[in-house]
Amino acid sequence: RLLKLALLSRAKDMKNRLGIFRRRNESPGANPSGKLDKVLKSLKPTPEEALKWGDSLEKLLLHKYGLAAFRAFLRTEFSEENLEFWLACEEFKKIKSQSKMVSKAKKIFAEYIAIQSCKEVNLDSYTRDHTKENLQNITRSCFDLAQKRIYGLMEKDSYPRFLRSDLYLDIINQKKASSPL
Repeated sequence: RLLKLALLSRAKDMKNRLGIFRRRNESPGANPSGKLDKVLKSLKPTPEEALKWGDSLEKLLLHKYGLAAFRAFLRTEFSEENLEFWLACEEFKKIKSQSKMVSKAKKIFAEYIAIQSCKEVNLDSYTRDHTKENLQNITRSCFDLAQKRIYGLMEKDSYPRFLRSDLYLDIINQKKASSPL
């Protein structure tokens, strides 16, 4: 329930921020939150599915609802930049065009790796320098070391805290509303 409220709040906030991109034909009286509820319910895992997220960070990140829950948790800790960087690297690896790769690589570096950047992730100087050197010849693997380090940080730090959080515990301990008592 807490996750649903957090996700609903985030979605409404995002909707308000992106309002200028709204389709013109959308009627002003439409209720988009009803659609959001349906999406959330369709993604919501059973407690058994959610328990599997405790096996590994990878299993958590592969599940859409798990990813959303982890992101909501990181937001409460003001530490979502690690996950955002990791996801940006995953998207970067899918880019086919070399020119788009160059542009995206520079953006990722400027946003997450450059010293004093707005969403700077915690990397050691060797990894930061190695990644900067990789930008001289951009390939799909130029962020691999940095991504691996950040994944390791999430795995050792924020992921175990997430597994102990009320947010996660509420998901795995949820009662099925339709089940008879």
